[in-house]
Amino acid sequence: MKSSAIRQNFLDFFASKGHTVVASSPLVPGNDPTLLFTNAGMVQFKDVFTGHDKRAYTRAVSSQRCVRAGGKHNDLENVGYTARHHTFFEMLGNFSFGDYFKQDAIKYAWEFLTDVLKLPADKLWVTVYFDDDEAYDIWHNDIGVPKERIVRIGDNKGDRYASDNFWAMGDTGPCGPCTEIFYDHGPEVAGGPPGSPDEDGDRYIEIWNNVFMQFNRDESGTMHPLPKPSVDTGMGLERIS
Repeated sequence: MKSSAIRQNFLDFFASKGHTVVASSPLVPGNDPTLLFTNAGMVQFKDVFTGHDKRAYTRAVSSQRCVRAGGKHNDLENVGYTARHHTFFEMLGNFSFGDYFKQDAIKYAWEFLTDVLKLPADKLWVTVYFDDDEAYDIWHNDIGVPKERIVRIGDNKGDRYASDNFWAMGDTGPCGPCTEIFYDHGPEVAGGPPGSPDEDGDRYIEIWNNVFMQFNRDESGTMHPLPKPSVDTGMGLERIS
């Protein structure tokens, strides 16, 4: 399958689920002076998440061109050292603005990966923020992922909410706990599962991130609940290809 087909299948799948297809925004954000470059698909929707902007739709899907060279999400230092990092890439994303939340976000991701892309379910691992029992239960009880392939990731970067499973677009702005999906390339590739000492190897590769946008972090670090819990997801087109 070509990358162009993956992109189109993604847009078509979420359009069939009631999402409005939205064009990629410019690489230099027009509505956010805190960012030098657009680093994620949600950047053009930042004001929608915070309640300062309202669109004619509550569900969106896009393939966003992104640059990660500097700032909070800087992949420049990883390029060439791993098989999965780029500074410029496309981010496939589906978004809910106060519409659906964790249940449907997880269900849609799993359906697309296993039914549309035909990835074998037994090769997929998931992570959740350490105290997100709701997401854990959805994965195990509703989707059927075995407990041994669900990993809770705590505040592993030194501070509260400083976790691989708590996502923020920058030092301020919309943020929230997330659940990630990993693909296991098999024991012939070096590396350990997420959360292990060998997690930086290439065996287990993150392919999808479901962010549950629940807070807006201000300059003092205070977390303010968003007007409506929302969903921001991302899957790198080049990586899944």
